[in-house]
Amino acid sequence: MSTHSLEFLEAGAQRAVEQFLEQGTPPNTVRSYAAAFAYLQAWYRLRFDADISAGPMPVAAAVQFIIDHLARRDDDRILALELPHSIDRQLVGLGVKRELGPLKTNTVVHRLSVLGKYHRLRGWDSPTDDARYRTVLRSARNTQVHEGERISKKTAATADPLQAMLATCDDGLRGLRDRALLLVGWSSGGRRRAELANIQCQDLLRHPDGSYALSLGLSKTERDGQVRQKPIRGKAALALSAWLQAAAISQGPVFVRLLRGGKPAKTALSGNHIALIVKRRAQLAGLQGDWAAHSLRSGFITEAGRQNMAIPDVMAMTDHRSVNTLMAYYQAGELLAAPVANLLANAAEPDPQPST
Repeated sequence: MSTHSLEFLEAGAQRAVEQFLEQGTPPNTVRSYAAAFAYLQAWYRLRFDADISAGPMPVAAAVQFIIDHLARRDDDRILALELPHSIDRQLVGLGVKRELGPLKTNTVVHRLSVLGKYHRLRGWDSPTDDARYRTVLRSARNTQVHEGERISKKTAATADPLQAMLATCDDGLRGLRDRALLLVGWSSGGRRRAELANIQCQDLLRHPDGSYALSLGLSKTERDGQVRQKPIRGKAALALSAWLQAAAISQGPVFVRLLRGGKPAKTALSGNHIALIVKRRAQLAGLQGDWAAHSLRSGFITEAGRQNMAIPDVMAMTDHRSVNTLMAYYQAGELLAAPVANLLANAAEPDPQPST
């Protein structure tokens, strides 16, 4: 994405600005933006024979994107989609679309948010800021909910399922590593998988009581260069010490791959490896649900709500900037333990009626 609003700069300076934008954005975000933009480009060209970089997209075209990709019931109460089948096939053929048919609401919203960001970077008025567009999108989203679409979330690894997952970890190197990974990721505030993968030995400061201070740098939301320290205490600290000692790790990545034969490698686990470890441990524990690395983060927050921990303290651990984002998990945990969820158990028994 170029920066048209900075066109007064020389070409070399413009490219430098673009590089700052690229390099100052998390890699996963860059990949998701690139995929969304590739789709928008292909759709706009096929639908309107237009170049998305030539000028601002009209509001009508952004609205067309919504009705092309989100289904609604027509006058005959049949689910209908406006995207012509021939264009749908071409999008799949180009490799920018996985399969024919409508997209998930979250996918449509994400691609349109990328469209808005692109317009703002180029100094253009974005069609996504228009009230007419927003009204249609809101109604289209409500329609998908009425048709049964639900926003799926990864299963939260609260205290009980976490304990079950830990019970599958033996005292071999793999078990020690996975136990430390699960406990450190969970108890230090529900760390994201990229944060866990990037932990280095120099990021750990061990205190005389056996606990650790974990220093974190860049994260998905905190990218100001400030070091953030998170505590690793209790069972998590013991598990981490056991893993580091058994694997003889004193420098470099903390959570590393294991070679055939069980010997620790020098290379760190990737984010995908961490997600697979969480899934595998959940399967070994016989747990039902949709498990992923994010289960540690959502589980920590949900358990904090269940135990009625102070919200500012929870946010300090998780590094959430938005209270609204955190509260979706926190309130779910509160309700699980709230007396209001078990009113019948607290209701007085009715007086027995005398027989007649």
